[in-house]
Amino acid sequence: MVLESIEERYQVAGRLSRLPRKIKRLVMVVADSVMVPLALLCAFVLRFGDLSTPLAELWWLLPLSAVISVPIFAMLGLYRAVVRFMGPRVVYAVLKGMTLSTLLLALIAFVALSRGANVVSTSAVFSALIVFWALGLLYVGGPRFIVRGYLQRQRRPADRVAIYGAGEAGVRLASALIGGQEFVPVAFVDDNRTLAGSVINGIEVYDPRAISRLIEELEVSRVLLALPSVSRRRRRSILQRLEKLPVHVQTMPNFSDLISGQARVDDLREVDVADLLGRDTVPPNEKMLEASVRNKAVMVTGAGGSIGSELCRQILRLAPTRIVIFEISEPALYNIKKELDFVACRDDLDVDIVALLGSVQNEQKVLEVIRSFSIDTFYHAAAYKHVPIVEHNMIEGLQNNVVGTLNAARAAIDGHVDTFVLVSTDKAVCPTNVMGATKRLAELVLQGLHQRGTNTRFCMVRFGNVLESSGSVVPLFREQIRRGGPVTVTHPEIIRYFMTIPEAAQLVIQAGSMAAGGDVFVLDMAKPVKIADLARRMIHLTGLSVRDEENPDGDIDIEYTGLRPAEKLYEELLIGNNVAGTEHPRILRAQEGALTWSQLEVFLDGLKAASDELDCATVRLLLVRAVEEYVPAKEIRDIVWRQHSTMLREKEVAEKVTKLPTKRVQ
Repeated sequence: MVLESIEERYQVAGRLSRLPRKIKRLVMVVADSVMVPLALLCAFVLRFGDLSTPLAELWWLLPLSAVISVPIFAMLGLYRAVVRFMGPRVVYAVLKGMTLSTLLLALIAFVALSRGANVVSTSAVFSALIVFWALGLLYVGGPRFIVRGYLQRQRRPADRVAIYGAGEAGVRLASALIGGQEFVPVAFVDDNRTLAGSVINGIEVYDPRAISRLIEELEVSRVLLALPSVSRRRRRSILQRLEKLPVHVQTMPNFSDLISGQARVDDLREVDVADLLGRDTVPPNEKMLEASVRNKAVMVTGAGGSIGSELCRQILRLAPTRIVIFEISEPALYNIKKELDFVACRDDLDVDIVALLGSVQNEQKVLEVIRSFSIDTFYHAAAYKHVPIVEHNMIEGLQNNVVGTLNAARAAIDGHVDTFVLVSTDKAVCPTNVMGATKRLAELVLQGLHQRGTNTRFCMVRFGNVLESSGSVVPLFREQIRRGGPVTVTHPEIIRYFMTIPEAAQLVIQAGSMAAGGDVFVLDMAKPVKIADLARRMIHLTGLSVRDEENPDGDIDIEYTGLRPAEKLYEELLIGNNVAGTEHPRILRAQEGALTWSQLEVFLDGLKAASDELDCATVRLLLVRAVEEYVPAKEIRDIVWRQHSTMLREKEVAEKVTKLPTKRVQ
């Protein structure tokens, strides 16, 4: 019966809230037309003790008070306010409306009383009007807040949340959530212990040590972080404390998104995985950022990818004269072009944005683009990067990652490009897979071209995984958690370096400005992260628990699927230990061996011939000899040799491979 009565109240409240807006406004107008004269009537009674004396002369003030007040309230927007979501502005509107109405009534009463002998004194009427003003605030504002309270109490139960951060951001978040349908803020939590026990917007502030108790006593199901300006290290410390608790942790957008209009205060998001890493970014050096971009024509290949699109976003804000976005995927090109056009229009940026479909494997097309748009700086981010896919499509990987880089570099030389920056990867270091080997060979190609002699400054920037990139573990884990698991990890001990996409793009741009020619820049990725630990943290911060032997009643399993073909347990950023610092604390310059251009030509000719014949086994063998650090996994080596022995005699294989150069230049 209790449940039925609760459900009935929900239905009544729902029917009231679904009434047409015109009907709701009419109800408010009628209510005010009754309440305002009633307030005046009560004011006369309180002032004179009866109604006979004042009403003998001033009865007409009763209807006149409604005639005056209702239009004033309408002018102040009181009838446009949604009762269920009323806030301080409604109080101000009632205060202004009653003040203006009282002043007008006082003026009219003064004029009427001054024209003849009156039983009622002017001072007595004015004192009654002061009482009317006070009662009017109560009679007009009171019913609205009573109805608001009723509607809010009768809504379906919402999540009870604690807001971590009682500063300006936290107060704004609480104000945005109060009266909403999804969340009810019941507590503030703040590290400033002097605030503990104080009340803000009717919500008490607690010490962080009380969070466990709040979860039980106040039935808190979520903790919302309102800390948009604290360091990542501090956020990580807070998250480490919260991830042990059975609550879903979310965060409000950062101030930059709020200011730019890309987000609202109450646009709650899952915790940024970058906060779990606790790695503070180094503010960019503006001179280094602008050196190769400002007032220059810039071209970005692979502009629709994770890194390429972020390069475009950041380059756009650095005031180039033109940015050419070059992409083989039509949907990706459309999306990044639309986004850049919107930003340029919104921020009034005078940049010519040119979107072109094309492949870097077409050298003549790339050269024509460079010449047509007088490109000064070239960022080459086009590549196939997914290890298992490239492993099973090695010829396409070779064509795109190596031949595409060679073609783009030749076009840059012929088109007199000043700076050419290759976006590389940590998988190019001691690779065990085709993707890493092709990226390392692409680096060797640029080093060989530099040693041959050119006016174009070639450099490459090597870094690890970027958070939230397409195909990375973070969006995969998030989707698996949303579906209820299991979360799949390849190996319990696998580790990876991580960096945010914006930081990686910033460092790529800054590294390009330091290029002297043939440079291999390595980004400081800080400490690597164990993927299994990352999965556990993401599960805990959604308020769920890991199901394992210690906790058989947990919510989500972590399933270990085994290393993928040619996958490594850990990645490296350097070949050897010969590294030097640069002007930027997060950018290092590696000193590594290279091949001469004449040596590279032999390998490239052999790879081209093998690719034309679709001879995968020979392609892999040539990669092994060209990239001396490339050591394929044993099972892959065995398969290659078995395949190759059926295609060529062992003697021919030996002759083809032993003729290739191996000596590196330092």
